[in-house]
Amino acid sequence: MARRAFKLASFATIAASTTGFYLYSNKHLDPNDFGVVRIGRAVATTAVITYDYLTSLRSVPRGTEEYDHVKSQVHLRSAERLRDLCCANRGTFIKVGQHLGALDYLLPEEYTRTLKVLHSQAPRSTMQEIEQVIREDLGKEIKELFISFEDAPLGAASLAQVHKAVLQDGRTVAVKVQHPKVQMQSSKDMLLMEILVLAVKQIFPDFEFMWLVEEAKKNLPLELDFLNEGRNAEKVAHMFKCFDFLKVPKIYWELSTRRVLLMELLEGGQVDDKAYMERNCINVNEISRNLGKLYSEMIFVKGFVHCDPHPGNVLVKKCPTTGKTHIILLDHGLYQQLSENFRFDYCRLWQSLIKADMKRIQKYSRRLGAGDLYPLFACVLTARSWNSINRGIDKLPVTAQENVEIRTNAASYLPQITMLLNNVPRQMLLLLKTNDLLRGIESALQTRASASSFLNMSRCCVRAVAMYQRSRTDSLYKKAQISISEALSLWQINLYEFFLRLKGSQLGNWVIAFLSWMHHST
Repeated sequence: MARRAFKLASFATIAASTTGFYLYSNKHLDPNDFGVVRIGRAVATTAVITYDYLTSLRSVPRGTEEYDHVKSQVHLRSAERLRDLCCANRGTFIKVGQHLGALDYLLPEEYTRTLKVLHSQAPRSTMQEIEQVIREDLGKEIKELFISFEDAPLGAASLAQVHKAVLQDGRTVAVKVQHPKVQMQSSKDMLLMEILVLAVKQIFPDFEFMWLVEEAKKNLPLELDFLNEGRNAEKVAHMFKCFDFLKVPKIYWELSTRRVLLMELLEGGQVDDKAYMERNCINVNEISRNLGKLYSEMIFVKGFVHCDPHPGNVLVKKCPTTGKTHIILLDHGLYQQLSENFRFDYCRLWQSLIKADMKRIQKYSRRLGAGDLYPLFACVLTARSWNSINRGIDKLPVTAQENVEIRTNAASYLPQITMLLNNVPRQMLLLLKTNDLLRGIESALQTRASASSFLNMSRCCVRAVAMYQRSRTDSLYKKAQISISEALSLWQINLYEFFLRLKGSQLGNWVIAFLSWMHHST
């Protein structure tokens, strides 16, 4: 089997090299335009990675320190090869690679650490390509539409890049332009990935990553439609207008198409840039708290979730006139609409996790498709150890030792994790990705697992469950009962929050010291 993989790698490499020789020597042709080059490169990389795993670990005894060391080295080499493939094939490959890089606690650290760089190594289209897309979609040249148009993009992503420009009426805008070849290549790339994943599964039966391919196939067409992104932006701006800290760019529809999106220019520092916040006197805890509020409201109450909150899509800025700090939410191409039943079960599960109610954790995990793997599901969802879940995830902060334990277990339980991801509802997959990205931001800001985040989550869960229960009854008496129970639960949460603030304040310390003195005196 190892020989077969090696032969496949050799054949694919020769084919890709031979076919690509002329293409690389011709300045007017991009080798990525030709499917045989992209296919050969992908097949060769997959075969080499497969051969490495088959041969490197074959003679090393399992369960030994040497085995763990060798496996870690194979993980790292394979992750670097996969990263290089994504950078070479660009487009859809980078998008999927970014998704894999966000799956902390689901994949070995060697993979997530290596693939995270894909967020900063996205391809850039040339100005000629940008002009071509704008000409084809808007029917005019750039100089006819804009007073100025900056050649250097403000940012580049896997599917598009954004340029700063000034309209003829003087408005400064952000112009998001899709890479010209992504539409043409995306469906072929997804078919290629599907075939490669199925081929690897024939060699490694525990390799269960079809869920990732299926999700990408479903979501990629939505992300490639910029009109869909514009509608999502307007919907979320209206839906969360109650949060005065949230800013969403205004869309200019008269100059927007499926491949070009014109929007209000909103600038700021990335949400994980702690140094930027310190320089601009931005309260890190306030940002973390408000981000938690926003996503708790999205997930538990509204069921309409922005599923790509990596730091490049979440900016922060302090208004110089009012002094208020804003969170700027960008890139609205990918949202998950949660069904009512799923949202209710998810709310109940999180309430059970916060309360350490083991029976209900099992009940609602099973209802969400985890089956007998419910302890693993709870650990994946919270990124906490089973011991911490039993004691209450709001009681103890995450320690460095616990993080190491989680990562070690993630590598050990990869077959069970992939089986779990194949069984849970498709809605759960994007939520897990979102959770991982948010945890990454919290880790960068050093605000992870704060009491306030669990309190905000608890409030949203209480409100969401009450809304769901009221919608399921016509009895005014039962609706009144539900509303009273909701008010009482929210009052208890507010009282507990007041107690925590008092305990953490100077006045609270004086009161505790006085009570302690009184106790010793008596």
